[in-house]
Amino acid sequence: MDTKVLEHLLSEVQAGRLGVPEALDRLRHLPFEDLGFARVDHHRALRQGFPEVVFAGGKEVEQLKGILTSLTTGAEQILVTRLEPEKAAALVPDFPGCQYYPASRTLVLSRGEILDRGRGLIVVISAGTSDIPVAEEAAVTARVMGNRVKTLYDCGVAGLHRLLAHQELFRQATVFVVVAGMEGALPSVVGGLVDRPVIAVPTSVGYGASFGGLAALLAMLNSCANGVAVVNIDNGFGAGYLAALINRKD
Repeated sequence: MDTKVLEHLLSEVQAGRLGVPEALDRLRHLPFEDLGFARVDHHRALRQGFPEVVFAGGKEVEQLKGILTSLTTGAEQILVTRLEPEKAAALVPDFPGCQYYPASRTLVLSRGEILDRGRGLIVVISAGTSDIPVAEEAAVTARVMGNRVKTLYDCGVAGLHRLLAHQELFRQATVFVVVAGMEGALPSVVGGLVDRPVIAVPTSVGYGASFGGLAALLAMLNSCANGVAVVNIDNGFGAGYLAALINRKD
């Protein structure tokens, strides 16, 4: 249950506009709801500041509908990741207010205003155009968590002047998410230019010797630049979530 929703519920009881039995009925699924195939965590937002995020990979459409229906009882912002277009097409008609983002394979179900929770700007950079899907997953995640996000795409080290042309934007940022495949050099370059945290995201983009992103992952883990942290291969969601936590103002 979202903190804002819970505060509103308690205020309604205090003001006498909502009876205790009805309030108890609304709270009946705390702290989680057992759907048989899933146990939906309704306390996630109270513990961590954002509701449980739904990973769509491996889930059937009916399972996703059940989970989303459960989450809508208490969450104002719901994020679904790794959602294929055909499954999104089956979900969207049943959930008014949702928006599907094909590039990142994410779906956002918004049932209220997204509050500004960031103290600054998150800048998401991709090395190549092929890295954009992972970068977009990070950007969508950070935005739905209440952050201002700017994206800067196709600025890899093969043409470094494309990156250096945006140093004014760099001075505005609180945290960076830098997404790269191939040899994974871009986060080290950005880390050497800025005095802010850099979250490096290796992608599986590359030729055979990149080993599905392993080469980029190891390069980022061995970065000589200070202030660079690394998430797993293609984990744009994890990077966006971490950036949002770093940027959070409360």
